[in-house]
Amino acid sequence: MKLCEHAVLMAGYNRWMNDKIYAAAARLPHEALSEDRGAFFGSILGTLNHLLVADLIWLHRFASYHPTRFEALDPIRNMAPPTAIDQQLHDRLAPLQVQRSELDARIEDWAGCLTDADLDQVLVYANTKGVVSHRDFGGLLMHFFNHQTHHRGQVTTLLTQAGVDVGATDLLLLLPQHAPD
Repeated sequence: MKLCEHAVLMAGYNRWMNDKIYAAAARLPHEALSEDRGAFFGSILGTLNHLLVADLIWLHRFASYHPTRFEALDPIRNMAPPTAIDQQLHDRLAPLQVQRSELDARIEDWAGCLTDADLDQVLVYANTKGVVSHRDFGGLLMHFFNHQTHHRGQVTTLLTQAGVDVGATDLLLLLPQHAPD
């Protein structure tokens, strides 16, 4: 599988898992979602906010500094990115879910437009503390998707501890079966 195809697969996995996690989270009362559970970002809601914030920060960098200037990311380029990784964009699940769903659709559209030439670029960007980096865009793309998976794993653990089963979460479930030769 080529990296561009992998990006499309991971964008679909991102949407599929976010749909599952938000459906599971919706079964809990607001108090349970906002309860500090000792996770990196405190609560289930805090971790879901972090996932959205991080995606917006990375997509803003991709939209603003990559030479292709990805048209699918125009709305993100034109908005101010979050300024801190623990920023709370929404204090309730419903509006967070709406923005997450819209962003996931944009990520899928964007991933479908990536080319090998896009991936073979060096992205120059500054992190939220102003530290400048020069990194391989293909590697940053893999980090983008890996970061989502990492924190969704934390959310599934927090949901399980709160008594809510997210169900199957393996990427394997989205990999196509091939007929034997």
